[in-house]
Amino acid sequence: MQEYDDAVLTCFLKKQGQLFPEDVAESPEEAEAFLEDCMAVVVGSVREVWEYFEEAGIDMEGADEEEILGADEVFEIGDGRYLIVEG
Repeated sequence: MQEYDDAVLTCFLKKQGQLFPEDVAESPEEAEAFLEDCMAVVVGSVREVWEYFEEAGIDMEGADEEEILGADEVFEIGDGRYLIVEG
């Protein structure tokens, strides 16, 4: 099971509006439960974001780094890591 630290939970709480029309969590505890339910993944680099999408079978042909990181389901945590949430 994925562990979500304070930085991940804070990031999701602040940026959840980029993926969902209304907030799905209002506290760190709710955020953690939601991320666990949807099996969100924390990766350590842009390359790992790319690999995640490739493994998920998402067509990324012709996409560049900016497009990948701009996807609604990719949240930049701010410390070099990324949270990927499938809505």
